[in-house]
Amino acid sequence: MLLRPCVAAAVRPQGTEAGTFEETHRIVRLDGLVVRFMAFTSGRRRHTPGLLRTANPEAVRIFLPLSGSVDVSHAGSETTCPANSLYVLSTSHPVGVRAAGRDSELHACVALEIPRARLPLPRGGVARPAVRLLPADRGYGALLAQILRQLAHEADTYRPADGPRLSAIITGVASALFCAAFENDPEAGSGPEILLLRIKDFITRNLHDVDLAPAVVASAHHISLSYLHRLFQQDGTSVAGWIRSRRLEHARRDLAERVSAALSIRDIATRWGFRHQAHFSRAFREAYGCAPREFRHEERRRSEFEQVLRTT
Repeated sequence: MLLRPCVAAAVRPQGTEAGTFEETHRIVRLDGLVVRFMAFTSGRRRHTPGLLRTANPEAVRIFLPLSGSVDVSHAGSETTCPANSLYVLSTSHPVGVRAAGRDSELHACVALEIPRARLPLPRGGVARPAVRLLPADRGYGALLAQILRQLAHEADTYRPADGPRLSAIITGVASALFCAAFENDPEAGSGPEILLLRIKDFITRNLHDVDLAPAVVASAHHISLSYLHRLFQQDGTSVAGWIRSRRLEHARRDLAERVSAALSIRDIATRWGFRHQAHFSRAFREAYGCAPREFRHEERRRSEFEQVLRTT
């Protein structure tokens, strides 16, 4: 059974001329992430944008050309994304894609969408030139590209239960990619944006520590507690809120995993830094609309149902 849900369609995007642009795409959703596989043709270099909109305007989209180069138009500018490169942009504006080549020449690309809140990005960080176009043939870019190519060719081999695992892997690699890109950005220097990236990376690596608190984070980075709070406020969130949301995401994934079935809810809460199960349960219900026990039960039922479907 495919990762759910998977949608395939052949379309001619609105605003294109007949015979100039045909597109086939399918969508795979991975626990909050969206992966779009697109193949399209273009007989001439005309402005024939396939407007790719998303239900989540607070997301980051990463384009990876699989064959041929792709021209991406976004927020009034256009950039050519060649092979072995990743083009990164915000989903807050419509996106157009077009390809040059001979009539009926096939172009293919993968578009990955990740909620911005899951990435250690400073506010407005995607707009930096050093982050817009990143190499896909070395470092974390090559690792992310390899995962996306494998998904493009072997999506049918994964089960719905693999969604949270793949989501965690992809988000982790993408986070490392952005951290490296900002640290290598000569325009970024050592300002507050880079400091915030390092702080978020530190928090992510220490979520299991029940003593992780704003004061601990501030001390580890030799800054005042008030300055730490100001950094997160400027990013549209709070220190405690960002720590809590990251912990809840990991705990939710563990609750859905069959390999964690032997762990009690208390064990999972403790693993991700919640000192008291009652506090964890309240926070989980507030974030996801149900208690941890109810969520685990529903995920088990869904997994059993999918297992029956695969064996019939």
